[in-house]
Amino acid sequence: MARDRTDDTDDLPGDATLREVWRDVLRRDPHQELFHADVRAVLRSIGPVLLEHPGYTDVVGRLCEPERVIVFRVPWVDDAGRVRVHRGFRVQFNSALGPYKGGLRFAPSVDLDVVKFLGFEQVFKNALTGQDIGGGKGGADVDPKTLSAGELMRFCQSFATEMVQHVGAALDVPAGDMGVGPREIGWIYGQHQRLAGHHEPGVLTGKPAALGGSALRPEATGYGTVYFTQRMLAEQGHDLDGARVVVSGSGNVALHAMDKVVASGGTVVGCSDSRGAVAEPDGVDVAALREVKEQGGSVADYAEKRSGATPGEGSPFTVECDVALPCATQGEIGPDEARALADHGCRVVAEGANGPVTPEARAILREAGVGFGPGKAANAGGVAVSALEMQQAAGRERWSADEVDERLSTIMSEAFDRVRDAAERYHGDPTDLENGANAAAFLRVAEAMTALGVV
Repeated sequence: MARDRTDDTDDLPGDATLREVWRDVLRRDPHQELFHADVRAVLRSIGPVLLEHPGYTDVVGRLCEPERVIVFRVPWVDDAGRVRVHRGFRVQFNSALGPYKGGLRFAPSVDLDVVKFLGFEQVFKNALTGQDIGGGKGGADVDPKTLSAGELMRFCQSFATEMVQHVGAALDVPAGDMGVGPREIGWIYGQHQRLAGHHEPGVLTGKPAALGGSALRPEATGYGTVYFTQRMLAEQGHDLDGARVVVSGSGNVALHAMDKVVASGGTVVGCSDSRGAVAEPDGVDVAALREVKEQGGSVADYAEKRSGATPGEGSPFTVECDVALPCATQGEIGPDEARALADHGCRVVAEGANGPVTPEARAILREAGVGFGPGKAANAGGVAVSALEMQQAAGRERWSADEVDERLSTIMSEAFDRVRDAAERYHGDPTDLENGANAAAFLRVAEAMTALGVV
């Protein structure tokens, strides 16, 4: 049974509306703790905004309630001929700025709490890109790592069969996320096209290049996180050249973040995957790590081939570093890891994943003066390039990797400016990027929602 927290409003601003919204969120969804944490963080941030813009007060309750929640079964047949059933989700959270936009996550941990948390986060993330896209999220509670290629294709086709009536280029544009890459998006797109009976390249992003996917989309989240990190360091009078960097995860986001770190003159001194971590003071060989991972190996397998690498079973964030980029999953940096980072003189932590730093850890980093880049801003590069893919699809165009990279760098730099300026204006501290991101994104969404009327 969930703990009664309806009167737990001491850290919220004095506005009665915010307290009422918080009580309503708890009452309606008493067990959704990830969603609660994100809503509470936003409510704490926007009090000063409402003082300046009291007309936005009645937006808050609507903003915290999804426009639509779709839950459905996904039946499919495995290689042994057995019928199996999983649960699929799509939360269409807010469309004030444009079509719902957000990824699909395939993982056993996916449930309504996870998808609502990610969808709410996506509304703010998308607003910070400056592009005209709303926020949503979806996925299913399947573990793609346990399926053969044939099984996963059949699962994706079944998932797409249910989703076809809920998505569209002007309605809802899903993309990939954890467990869903270009291959899976291609299968989903193929089934959608078969059922819809026509080509609609703008209905999904993150497609393979052969199907109209944008150049640099696989790299975008990792690259964007590094671009945002560079702006954070510049504000402190530092840069990535010569910096020691720890990156958690060794999937798509992490590996491309490592590539960009190395290209910027930094050294990746530690990394990890779900099976362990590795420390390498002289620098991780990212190309060699990628080769090991593509062959189904782990960072431990990589470490065995490197004389200067030290494998470990715990967090990579105990390694001394100047920059930490958590790019794995939510909750991976807790109080212990935050203290270790602060004690080792880490200057910046930027979230390449969604919610990897717990609220308790964020408080420790803030107290220690470590710069914190919240995921809704720092890892917005992926959805930014997804929106660029939508533009290319609408115009039947193909942009070069250099052109996309230039646009991505500009988008991330402008997002940093929005966040920093809002932090200074509404919270009196240009380094408080967490509150600044919430305030800046809320302003943009609230303005649009107000202009639309009560809908």
